[in-house]
Amino acid sequence: MTDLAADHAVALRDAGLRVTESRLAVFAALAAHPHASADAVFAEVVGALPKASRQSVYNALNDFADAAIVRRIEPAGQPMLFELRVDDNHHHLVCTSCGRVQDVDCAVGAAPCLHPSDDHGFRIASAEVTYWGLCGPCAAEAAA
Repeated sequence: MTDLAADHAVALRDAGLRVTESRLAVFAALAAHPHASADAVFAEVVGALPKASRQSVYNALNDFADAAIVRRIEPAGQPMLFELRVDDNHHHLVCTSCGRVQDVDCAVGAAPCLHPSDDHGFRIASAEVTYWGLCGPCAAEAAA
């Protein structure tokens, strides 16, 4: 087992999940491709494990999300995406032309978006902000 696979196995065990070849492949696919759809993860996994099933990949992604080692993001008009970057309250930039998704840290200081103008009695745990626009290549193409 490579050092990276060993790190992935530790992350799975720490989350209380059984380590399987399929789960390791899903974790590796997410590490290599942040903001991947379930179908993209499956395509990556089946390249490494030809007998892997789509359902096993979906099950692993759901198990990972339930165990809070994967974050689901759902940009409007796109399939659900998955990423390993969790628990840091980062946000996303989404290109309205090509669909590219990029992480972006909070704009100022430590999670300023956790303090809404009125919390209506809620105890805020996290916030999701999505910025929509054109990525550099799409903006350049649109200007041409």
